[in-house]
Amino acid sequence: MLNALKAFMCGSLSGTCSTLLFQPLDLVKTRLQTLAPKVGMFSVFINVIKTEKFFSLWKGVSPSFVRCIPGVGIYFSTFYSLKQHFFLDRAPNAGEAVLLGAGARAVAGVSMLPFTVIKTRFESGFYSYASVPGALRSMYETEGIRALFSGLTATLLRDAPFSGIYVMFYSQAKRALPQEVTSAPYAPLVNFSCGVIAGVMASVVTQPADVVKTHIQVRPSHCSTAGAVRRIYMHGMAGFFRGAVPRSLRRTLMAAMAWTVYEQLMARMGLKS
Repeated sequence: MLNALKAFMCGSLSGTCSTLLFQPLDLVKTRLQTLAPKVGMFSVFINVIKTEKFFSLWKGVSPSFVRCIPGVGIYFSTFYSLKQHFFLDRAPNAGEAVLLGAGARAVAGVSMLPFTVIKTRFESGFYSYASVPGALRSMYETEGIRALFSGLTATLLRDAPFSGIYVMFYSQAKRALPQEVTSAPYAPLVNFSCGVIAGVMASVVTQPADVVKTHIQVRPSHCSTAGAVRRIYMHGMAGFFRGAVPRSLRRTLMAAMAWTVYEQLMARMGLKS
């Protein structure tokens, strides 16, 4: 129990660093997915800075913190607990790594879904919530509790496969390297490099589910999962990959940083991650 709590603390700290650094990419990704199809990533960046202000690129960082700090902690503590329970004496194979990552992410994703919805709405620019508590109260009073869990299916279809694929590629990439390369002082660089490779693979595969999730959470009264898919497909298959570049950059760098910081902190505590 104590070790799981340490894993939670390490995960939360790693989530804090990566969330603050990469929030602008998440905002741009959300705007791309909800604006006209021909708007580009750099156009969104410039437009936000011109029409709002520079620090508007961090709009939604409050719900991102509320979501990611405990959320990443829940993910890593669940991951650590599952790994200790099922794989204490050996490393998981590729298929088991997928299940391990997907299971941990599903627990974290469901737990923090209301804050994911609020974060998406803050970033979209369609809502003028003053605070996270105010957004929670407004959504509950005007739309009911179901709105706080809108996009659950799409979120799980995005997050569980992302984490499963990520953990598989990450663990397999590290295992393929010689022991002297993965040991200190090269360990942080090796962990980060493996994380980048794994993040790119996982981001591309799960991008369509992310677009569907955004559409549902921004306009829950207008969209079911099937309705969102039909609406997006009106713009062709390319519609399912709107925002792929900023999302891939953010998810890849964020996950790589989170795992690198997590593994270094766990090693300093004398725990095997």
